[in-house]
Amino acid sequence: MNKLKFFVIVLVLFSLKTFACLNGETKILKNGAYAYEDYDGINPQGHNFFEGDFPKLIIELDSLYKKTKDLDYLSDKGYLLIVLGKYDEALKLYLNIEKIKPNRYSTASNLGTLYELMGENQKAYNWIKKSIAINPKSHEGSEWLHLKILEAKIKNLKDVSGQFLINTNFGISREPKTKLSKNEIEKLAQSIYFQVNERMSFIEPKDKIISILLFELANLAELLGKNSSALETYRTARKYGYEGDLIVERMINSSQSEINYYRERAQSYGSQLRALRESKGNIYSGYISQMEIIIVILSGVILILLIAFVVFFIKWKKLRKSTSAS
Repeated sequence: MNKLKFFVIVLVLFSLKTFACLNGETKILKNGAYAYEDYDGINPQGHNFFEGDFPKLIIELDSLYKKTKDLDYLSDKGYLLIVLGKYDEALKLYLNIEKIKPNRYSTASNLGTLYELMGENQKAYNWIKKSIAINPKSHEGSEWLHLKILEAKIKNLKDVSGQFLINTNFGISREPKTKLSKNEIEKLAQSIYFQVNERMSFIEPKDKIISILLFELANLAELLGKNSSALETYRTARKYGYEGDLIVERMINSSQSEINYYRERAQSYGSQLRALRESKGNIYSGYISQMEIIIVILSGVILILLIAFVVFFIKWKKLRKSTSAS
């Protein structure tokens, strides 16, 4: 096996639990075109919009609406206008749709999002509430969280917390704690992911509410045993402005759990390899060689994680010391 092939295998194994690929949620417009395709996994990254296609699609959707009078075409045109930041044009379009055919879910939902982006949070709250009344199961049943976010904005809460937004917390110990069942954890994680992923599509760092929700989502991932995903989401939470010793301690905990995961895998393969070598049966030598390569790779991954962990810990200690001194 040449060095290049070996290196590729190392990268694949190292990234197996963390790599995000484009195979997630998609939005298909009425004319069959894609507005976006999300990354797979539970680490929010925002929608991957195909904005280069939007000007042409807007013309096409408008033409199809004029031919068919199907409001779905017009509604999709409005959605693309929102993504492109043409809020006034989109607002005029959706209010017109509401006059033509009141109480459409997509109209209420998009108006809620649009008003929020325009900073008119009370109007946004009213329209999102209306959209929930029309379709309670919309957006994976996560719109209750959208209302809580808007409530925090309307009240202008300076000390908004995860407890306020999601009605629970995960303690202040190094490991997140909860009395929620696994099913409840998964449902809450899904709701937070949906709302945060949507917001990250339009809002750049830093943003306090997004940072809090990312932190709570990372806690949920850790509770589900998804250490690598938790670590990645903690990093994103810090990027969006979440600060403090607790998030660093949680990141350290996730890193250690990830190291333990790979160490246990290496030990498991090592036990299997010893058993094969001690076996008196005919064992394909190539299989043993493959097992040896896997163990070497896992050992390398563990070493890389340990180095990264040590570097991160040293930097954190220096930052904490300099902050205390100032």
